[in-house]
Amino acid sequence: MDVETYVKGLHPLEIKLLRKYKSGNKITSSGLISELSYNLGQCNQAFSWLSAKELIEETKRVKRVEYELTGLGREYREKGTPEERIYQLIQEEGALSLPELAVKLVLEKRDVGSAFGSLSKEGLLSLNADKQVMIKDESRSEKLESRRQLLDLFGGELEGNTEQATISETELSPEQAELASSLSRKRGTGRGLFRVTEREEVTYGITAEGEKVRRLLIDRKISGEEIGVITPEVIKSGEWREKGFRGYNLNIPPLRVLLGRKNPYVEFLERLKDKLISLGFEEFDGPLLETEFWNSDALFMPQFHSARDIHDVYHIKEPTHAKEIEQPSLDQVAATHEDGWKTGSRGWRYRFDRDFTRRMILRSHGTVLSARTLPKAKIPGKYFGVVRCFRYDRVDATHLADFYQTEGIVLGEDVNLRTLLGLLKMFAEEVAGAEEVKYVPGYFPFTEPSVEVHIKHPELGWFELGGSGIFRPEVTEPLGIKVPVLAWGLGIDRMALVSMGLNDLRDLFTQDIERVRLRRRK
Repeated sequence: MDVETYVKGLHPLEIKLLRKYKSGNKITSSGLISELSYNLGQCNQAFSWLSAKELIEETKRVKRVEYELTGLGREYREKGTPEERIYQLIQEEGALSLPELAVKLVLEKRDVGSAFGSLSKEGLLSLNADKQVMIKDESRSEKLESRRQLLDLFGGELEGNTEQATISETELSPEQAELASSLSRKRGTGRGLFRVTEREEVTYGITAEGEKVRRLLIDRKISGEEIGVITPEVIKSGEWREKGFRGYNLNIPPLRVLLGRKNPYVEFLERLKDKLISLGFEEFDGPLLETEFWNSDALFMPQFHSARDIHDVYHIKEPTHAKEIEQPSLDQVAATHEDGWKTGSRGWRYRFDRDFTRRMILRSHGTVLSARTLPKAKIPGKYFGVVRCFRYDRVDATHLADFYQTEGIVLGEDVNLRTLLGLLKMFAEEVAGAEEVKYVPGYFPFTEPSVEVHIKHPELGWFELGGSGIFRPEVTEPLGIKVPVLAWGLGIDRMALVSMGLNDLRDLFTQDIERVRLRRRK
């Protein structure tokens, strides 16, 4: 190795690191942050550059699981969980009905119902003959105490601090770690008190060549504080007289000239659109911000029911509510929820909340656009969209917190389940390129029958591509449609996973441009 060449081309971040640590020292991001005042990005840059030059090498890699309080977790830590508050109120006032609990504690009905269900399952509460909640067995309150002790562990970090506190799994007992995991946000389980993250702590060491460069830097008194850019301020202040200048290596090859190309995933999305348009579909689109009405209520999902837990939505801080909902859709959908309206259904038998339905959220599924399209759809008609959706989800190889769906509807007197299965087959085999496909019964509040399509990935195995079905009359008739409507919502990201030969959804959005170029060439 030409040591002189390396010394001339070193960046100040690399120089300071090499001067600080010698052979045998353990180098970590946390160490650089505390000892050299680097930020995390600078740590990663220094590690990447020095590793490429073989001046440092990885010696150890440790994965750590951390629990971070969500906004809901902070609220429950300060005010108490619904379970704690319900139990305490009943201890003080005696048996109360579920609606009375919601009013007295200023909680949403679904939170009261969910908390009662949890406490009832644990044998702590039950309903008496008058449908009032009463204490069944006070000796079973240990789980409430365990939750409180766990939340209190975060107290010290929250004092005077609005940021979310984190605790490593190693700081918890096995029982506390298990409880924290059960109270964390997971797919399809609604809101949670903790966010689980996995972090890697990588330790590096100086190589033999790195030690040679280090000694040369010290011998030549190269500190990393040398001037790298001549500016008017440097000349005017006279700073250049007191500091040396960074060396430059004129033998370094020039940068490659790279021509612009489309991202391969963008090309995949465009091919999908072209295919559907060639089949006679019309494309629809809509805003990312939606109301509870179009996202769920118009799809006959009850306002205070666990069915909504599969759509763990992001709420909008400002504005919190839309000014109004389109009529006559609002009145007809509300009546359908309450008593079935003219659909032949009994409805959900509760009082429709017209304030709740105006609440603003980020859309959680593409079906919201299908609902919006129904009042103005042509019969017969075929519509589709490529829709960005948002749900709180734990990110892994097959799940992202924001994702694309292909959403669509087909309206007509003659459409049926056979038509729908033909469309699903096209998506699974022709678009995704899956060789093994299966169709299984599913459940969605807004379709009957409902079908899920699953495909097999060569590395990840079977996973769900998405759901579909025939809209229930409670969805279509309040929006002015009286013919069968086929509907589907499929994960385009997952189709691309199979079609492009990837093993991780995150590779579709990687910041590693070389990997993108490699994928583009393939």
